[in-house]
Amino acid sequence: MKPGDPIPAVLGTDHHGQLHQASDYAGRKLIIYFYPKDNTPGCTAEACSLSEGYGELRRAGYALLGVSKDSAASHTRFAEKYSLPFPLIADVDHTLQEAFGVWREKKMAGRTYMGTVRTTFVVNEQGVVTHVIDKVNTKDHARQILELVDLVSATNPPSL
Repeated sequence: MKPGDPIPAVLGTDHHGQLHQASDYAGRKLIIYFYPKDNTPGCTAEACSLSEGYGELRRAGYALLGVSKDSAASHTRFAEKYSLPFPLIADVDHTLQEAFGVWREKKMAGRTYMGTVRTTFVVNEQGVVTHVIDKVNTKDHARQILELVDLVSATNPPSL
């Protein structure tokens, strides 16, 4: 998926059992971030960064959804452990990841396998992708998003 593409009609079911659809976000801006696995160092850093910046993202008018192939039970434990205030979609069959093009062949330690490529999509009020972040700064991802969409004011410079 690239800027200008509409998001799929069905986004999936979160760890609370709630179905999310693109129509639920009509007229609202949305950030959808895809991550490989709950409770791993990079994914935890990313989720905590987004949790810390959640208020600022919401004030800027954004809803936020996290997506991985983990189960709803795994997502529930992850969300509770780190007090994550946003829904996590359990995409166990990687349907949504495939639709967004983030379920791809990966290589690690000489092994080739299919997995989630960490990627964030910014979506406008019409359900169309406006930005794609494929080089995610896991430790400061909320700030990275805010800077990308020009929402950080000059009086609030990014932390280094």
